[in-house]
This record gives sequence, C-alpha cells and structure tokens, in this order.
Amino acid sequence: MMSPELDRATVLRDEAAAAGYLARICFKTGPPTLTGVELEWTVHDAADPTRPVDRERLRRALGRHSPVTIDPTSPAQRLRHGGAVTVEPGGQVEISSAPRPSVAALILATEADIAELTAALHADGLVLGRSGMDPWRAPLPVLETPRYQAMRCVFDRRGPAGRAMMYSTAGLQVCLDAGEPARLAQRWAAAHAVGPPLLAAFATADRHAGRRTGWASTRMAAWLAIDPARTAPVWSPARPDRDPVAAWTEYALAAPLLCVRDDGPDWTPPAGVTFADWLAGALPHPPTTDDLEYHLSTLFPPVRPRGYLEIRYLDAQPGREWAVPLAVLAALFADPGTTREALAVAEPVADRWHAAARYGLADAPLADAAAALFELALAALPGLDLPAGRHEEMSRGIRRHRAVVERRHR
Repeated sequence: MMSPELDRATVLRDEAAAAGYLARICFKTGPPTLTGVELEWTVHDAADPTRPVDRERLRRALGRHSPVTIDPTSPAQRLRHGGAVTVEPGGQVEISSAPRPSVAALILATEADIAELTAALHADGLVLGRSGMDPWRAPLPVLETPRYQAMRCVFDRRGPAGRAMMYSTAGLQVCLDAGEPARLAQRWAAAHAVGPPLLAAFATADRHAGRRTGWASTRMAAWLAIDPARTAPVWSPARPDRDPVAAWTEYALAAPLLCVRDDGPDWTPPAGVTFADWLAGALPHPPTTDDLEYHLSTLFPPVRPRGYLEIRYLDAQPGREWAVPLAVLAALFADPGTTREALAVAEPVADRWHAAARYGLADAPLADAAAALFELALAALPGLDLPAGRHEEMSRGIRRHRAVVERRHR
C-alpha cells in the first residue's frame, strides 16, 4: 500500500483519479463507535464585551495552548483531556475534542477542557460568548493568514456575508461515524434532514453588532448567503436516493477554488475556477491529492464528510447547554431504527434551511418536526448508557427544549 506521505503528493491527472481518492478518504465506513464535538465561541473582554480583543491578548491568555497561527513559536499543546485549541479569523476560540466511544466520557472530558480554557481566559479578563453570533461587535479581523486573506477576497466578490461569517460567528459541530456501508445512505440523509428543525430549535444568534437582526440564526443566514457552491447542503429531499459518494464528488469538483497555496502571501485564486477546471489544466501546474484535501477544507456545507460526518449547522450554545444538542444527535443516530424514524419525521421539512434560519420555531412545520425529534431522542436516550446523573441532566435539557417548542408554537 502506498504510504500516506507519498499519497498526499500524488498528482491528479483527471476527474476519475480525483473521484477515486474522494471515495477513499471521505466516507470511512464501519460500525459506528466514536462521537466527537467541536465547540467555537466568540471571546469578549469581561468588563466591556464591545471592546475588541486583539491577537496579542489571545496569545497571552492561551499561552502554551496557542495555535501556531497566532504564535509561531508555540508548542500548541492540547488541553489536559485531549482538546485541540484553534483560533478563527475573528478571534473566535475553538476546542476540537478527541473523539470517544462513550458520549458520557466525551461530555466529561470536554467539560474539563472547557473549564481549563475558561480559567486561562479569565486570568486575562476574557470570557467566552454565549451565542452563535457576536451580539456586540461588528465584523473585525483579528488573525491574518494567506488563507484568510484569500477567503476574504473571494467572499467580498459576493457581498458582506463572508466577513460576517469569518469574524463574527460561532458554531457547535457534532461528529458522528459514517456507519456501516448498508446504513451509510440512511445516516447521510438523516444527518441532513434533521438539520432545519434542529437549527430552528437551537438557534441562539438573533443579535449582531448591538441590534436584533430579524433572523433566528444570523449565523446560518451568513453561511447561506456566502456561496451556494460551497455552503449549500449536499443531500436534498429532491434527490433522496442519490449515492452519497457520487453526490459529494460532484459537489467538491464543481466548487470554485477558495485558495491556491503558494510560497508567497497571496493565495487568491482566479475567479470562478473550479477544482474540475484545475484538473482540466486551468492552472499552470496540475493538482495533487494534497491540493484536493486542502480544497475540501474550504467547503462548508451543513454536513461535511471527513471520513466521519461533521454536522455543522448548530449555533454555539450558552454555558453548559452545548451538551444537549450533542445528546439529541447521538441519541437519534444510536440505532438504525431511531435514525430511520428521525429521517421520516424530518424529510418533509428537510429543505427549509432558510426558514429555519429566518423564523426558527415560529415556522410551524419546523416546530412540529423539532418536537417529534425531541420525543424520539428522549426515547432513545437510554441507549447512550449515560450515568444516572448525566442521563437525568440530558433528559431535563431535552424536555426543556421541547417545552420551548410547544410554548412558541401555541
């Protein structure tokens, strides 16, 4: 077998070679065992949340956990329980957990990592935000790299949504195994279909830059406005039985380039050139498998296949509330029967992404679907084998969100 190092350097000569590589790396099938979570927050001065927080202050607060993007000399140590710290272009801080076979262990370790991060920030007078969009500050760059400069240049061609996303948003990502080959299509479809009702139920981003925006999730509104070729969902209820690998391959190759890496500081690509165009000779040199993997990192659909399924549509949650949507998704995907029921419940509203972002639970079909999904999650929660105290905590959280759905829908 070719080594990973050589494989990354392999030149891709045509779409067939690219498609074969995507099929190998993007859907790693097998019994679902691991769950992961990625938590992102805006960061604020504790005394004045409207005050900008600069790169140097973040570097000082994060210390040895600083990523090399803000401190090239940093050892970039993981947090004590395995979480990796990164900093986004607007100064948002993210913890990427180490995936675990137990949801209970994942929550426990992530809570400890959050506590460690919170203490480090607190020592420098900083606190984590509590919503999916910066409620106080307008978009402002904190971290500049060739990647982020190229992203801003490309996004600016379509309007201000790209800057809002880059500098002001904070999300919650849940990572689930793709599952066994026979179940992949169902899990892929369900991960998308439950998105609009869960986005509506867990929306926290109705304020930005000191005002109400008129959106339940201004964060998702920004994502949807950037570029549908890289942020629209891959699966659609209009083509529910499409093979996931074929759908993702077509999506990835048709997406315009966002960055073309170079030794210099300017990674901005020619306008409109897709990866398929690159394969056909649009750039002076052919792409490699490493270039294709980097291109995939610039695609941001609501569900992104990265060997596992990265579920990207949830807003950041306040305080300890992040564990509730994690538990809901883990419960809905804990067994094939529940996943099949969740897909049946959500498929009629699976295309209501815009309505979910705009109206949240005020949209009656989405509210009905969210309530039904919470019922399914409650019934399936025992399958997660949570300790009694944690089970009760998650059950209370799901019931609390179900009550909010019912109250808003009256």
